[in-house]
Amino acid sequence: MNLKIKFRESFRPFAPAVLEEHAADYFELEGESPYMLLVAPVKKERQLPMKRAVTEGDDMLPILNQPRSDIPAVTHVDYSARVQTVGADANPEFRRLLKAFHANTGCPVLVNTSFNVRGEPIVCTPQDAYRCFMRTGMDLLVVEDRLLWKHEQPARSGDESWKSEYEPD
Repeated sequence: MNLKIKFRESFRPFAPAVLEEHAADYFELEGESPYMLLVAPVKKERQLPMKRAVTEGDDMLPILNQPRSDIPAVTHVDYSARVQTVGADANPEFRRLLKAFHANTGCPVLVNTSFNVRGEPIVCTPQDAYRCFMRTGMDLLVVEDRLLWKHEQPARSGDESWKSEYEPD
């Protein structure tokens, strides 16, 4: 997601959104954190030991890119996470999505990130969303009750502007 969508360094973590009633199963967090204002350690039993890899020169990426837990996309290098809890009174659609994901995977945690690429403002309209979608490595865009697959989108004659500058021709 960092490389194909956000166009930022591969080691940068994302924030977790977690069903509030399962937050204590994943994070050392007391109470709620509905606005992603709190940082909490990932539970010790979910952490993975970091291997002290020997690297050539100054290349720290092999060390930084090591999974730190069983929820690696949201675990920072220090085993912490900037948690968003999603309670019963929260956004009903988002809570339903988390519950459905939990029912299908056994995991009540999803990545939470802004919908934009580095250096661009956050998407505000369906048109912004489509433009961002077509210029990144995303495969699928969901807008309300619509699913848009990238491979099904029409190519406009002579218009290659949807291609990302990071994507090979």
